[in-house]
Amino acid sequence: MRIGHRRLRSCAFESIPPVYFVFTAEATVWRSGRRSARDSGADIVEQKRPKMDAVAGLASPLGAAISEIDRTTMAMVREAIDARRIRLAWQPVVLARDPNRVAFHEGLIRVLEPSGRVIPARDFIDAVESREIGREIDCLALEMGIAQLRQHAGLRLSINMSARSIGYPRWRKVLARGLASGPTIGERLILEITESSAMLVPELVIAFMEEMQRAGVAFALDDFGSGYTAIRYFKDFFFDILKIDGQFIRDIHRDPDNAALTAALLSIGKHFGMFTVAEAVERPEEAALLQKMGVDCLQGYLFGAATLKPDFSTDVLQKVG
Repeated sequence: MRIGHRRLRSCAFESIPPVYFVFTAEATVWRSGRRSARDSGADIVEQKRPKMDAVAGLASPLGAAISEIDRTTMAMVREAIDARRIRLAWQPVVLARDPNRVAFHEGLIRVLEPSGRVIPARDFIDAVESREIGREIDCLALEMGIAQLRQHAGLRLSINMSARSIGYPRWRKVLARGLASGPTIGERLILEITESSAMLVPELVIAFMEEMQRAGVAFALDDFGSGYTAIRYFKDFFFDILKIDGQFIRDIHRDPDNAALTAALLSIGKHFGMFTVAEAVERPEEAALLQKMGVDCLQGYLFGAATLKPDFSTDVLQKVG
């Protein structure tokens, strides 16, 4: 029998010190779930790029083009890592009921070219994700995030990671050192794992989450709805936060299909006691509908683009205009 926990949302967030946010707010609820026999999950990994020709391999024009792009991309990222030109851009995640209040910030990995041009993760992450260079990026992201947590005592941050990094010794050492560096680091750290990444090794993710949640670390299931989560695993994962993929949020105020799908995803999140976040919110009309639907938090350009120079001195969003 496995005993897990889910932290309850607070109905009076304003009275809670920022260091505790909402996950340690008022109570801890315990629930039990039986471990069942599970498949490997290898058959449900999301493919984000075209596969190379199964027979021709690199001889296929498409396969050769993809391989060349990957080599160029990895060389660019390798150079940036060696030159320490890896940064985190921070985007605020705000409370739906009070969008001027920042709940936490998400750190989004960026590569800087020698000229200073900022390259977003979408331009390189697919090429490096399954390789060791991807683990190095996860290490750097975690190091930078924990450094911010040490510097700002009331700050709460989320850092993206791949499930592959759970078994990477260097990444685990970075995490262990970070948690030991301050008594509140764990409870102010959120680790974000994409839906497709979590399904690579679900049993490993479940065991890792159980271990880290005892240290106060919270977990967010990122891009929910974009991958292929097997429902049989969902009740065992114990994610604290559910982040609904932006494809279901765009134009939700005038797209009844997106509205219906988002309502279904929200229902799942609420059933399992998870704090819900709507991603890619860009229009006031989208935000208004999401508030009515009961989303807990909102994230997107409407509330602030990711920036390399955030103001962490306040938990009140400073809007322009």
